[in-house]
Amino acid sequence: MQRERGMEALGPGTYRLYGVGIATTAAVVGPKEGRGPLGGYFDRVWPDDEHGQATFEAAELALATEAATVAVERAGLEWEQVEAVLGGDLLDQLITTNFAGRAHGRPLLGVFAACASFTEALGLGACLIAGGGPRTVLAMAASHHYAAERQFRFPTELGYQRLPTASWTATAAGATVLTADVPPGGLIVEAVTFGRVVDYGQKNPNDMGSAMAPAAADTILRHLQATGQRPGDFDRIVTGDLGAVGVPLAAEAARRSGTEIAPVLDDCGLLLYDRDDEDVHNGGSGAGCSAAVFNAYLATRLLGGSWRHLLLAATGALFSPTTYRQGESIPGICHAVEIRRG
Repeated sequence: MQRERGMEALGPGTYRLYGVGIATTAAVVGPKEGRGPLGGYFDRVWPDDEHGQATFEAAELALATEAATVAVERAGLEWEQVEAVLGGDLLDQLITTNFAGRAHGRPLLGVFAACASFTEALGLGACLIAGGGPRTVLAMAASHHYAAERQFRFPTELGYQRLPTASWTATAAGATVLTADVPPGGLIVEAVTFGRVVDYGQKNPNDMGSAMAPAAADTILRHLQATGQRPGDFDRIVTGDLGAVGVPLAAEAARRSGTEIAPVLDDCGLLLYDRDDEDVHNGGSGAGCSAAVFNAYLATRLLGGSWRHLLLAATGALFSPTTYRQGESIPGICHAVEIRRG
């Protein structure tokens, strides 16, 4: 018998959810991402980064639209049956998310948590359903390497040298259809923890892993404490895009608080690319990074029976080109969503 929808507050920002499942997932990526270790998991891999579009920003819009369309069609839905869309991206004024809304025409809530935008959208969408609101919600996020480089750093045509700590913004999009009609044996959204802004004073825009690691540890520890669980209760705790620099920092921060998460800790930015062959330095990043990795690889591992219990804790660096040029530090945030195979 399906559990009636509901929510239970477990602590500040942490909620136990009832009656929320995942109907379908979809992920579309660029050619570099398709050549990586997860290439066989994605629904579609573009042959080039432009995909026939006039600009990289238009390509990001096409990427997001394609992932969302695949997810909705796979669920056997018409767009009119999607009661709300929650989405985010990295571009000014959320132009990818908002311009996509011109086509699907559904009630739209744009969210921004930088590279943690997907888990924010997924968590909020699940809360809307559990709270007795819409029964069908689409959560999505997207990013494009060249659009993000142009906005946050320098146009790639300048040929500047990337630092070893720099991450590679993924050309990727992922979409999840959340439902109150939980499919038998499907994936269930069990709990969410919305993150706090954590700032340890890091100011280097080419080292996002160090900036976001404290926020990742903070949210993961808060989620474990509020839900009464231990790291070993999960098959994996997967951060968004801390990369090779940030993952050990997050593990050390948790260790100093008395919790050992390293044995089950992994990272979407490390899973997405082969760092030895693909020249991504620290690893992958971007709003589309965790969105694509979850909706392709992580969801498949859960549905296939390899894993049963996952905590997805995507991280975001809350800065802008203006703030870091003015000498401001780079705050971080992490939103976590707990998912179990039913």
